[in-house]
Amino acid sequence: MRYRVMLPVWLALAPLAGSAQQPTERPIRATAEARVQTALQTALQAGIPVSLLESKVAEGKAKGVPMERIALAVENRLQALTRARTALQNGRVEAATDGDLAIAADAVQAGVSDNAIAEVARTAPRERRAVAVAVLTNLVAMGRASDQALAAVQAAMGRGPEALLKLQSKTAAQMQGQGMNRAGGVGVGADASAGARGGVKVDPPGKKGGKGGG
Repeated sequence: MRYRVMLPVWLALAPLAGSAQQPTERPIRATAEARVQTALQTALQAGIPVSLLESKVAEGKAKGVPMERIALAVENRLQALTRARTALQNGRVEAATDGDLAIAADAVQAGVSDNAIAEVARTAPRERRAVAVAVLTNLVAMGRASDQALAAVQAAMGRGPEALLKLQSKTAAQMQGQGMNRAGGVGVGADASAGARGGVKVDPPGKKGGKGGG
């Protein structure tokens, strides 16, 4: 008799126990989305173009990346953009374009020192600034110290625009041969906590699709 009473009670409680063991995906996702919104709001208040972060969100969602990793990538990118803007300002680039900020942020996330970015921004002609920062990024991504990469870029700039473009082509080819990817992506791989790694390809000024300086 006792067995007959307990069996219905156990069956009645079983669905409740099952629901208690449901994954907490929704709260986690909500928290990640809140982090993204916080980053966007912080960027807006700081005067950093929100579109440079929204593009990362769109890219991550298009690739099916988990929201937690997108949130981390956006937070890392915001930090890089903040440092990049300061470095460009120290390099006397007061009205940096979105392209300037994006390329400088790629440099930050590749491990280029803020001082090296500022120095290249200060010494490179406006029309070659984007290429100079991109080459600096590639050299550091391949393992050179920031000061060594800076010296190589400045030496190339001293020889003229063709020498800088030649150095750009050389570093891009070397990185492609090593299987290295372009920096500034969503940054959701194993290295997400350190930001995106890799090199940057920038078309020469005047070429369709290129990123010119501001």
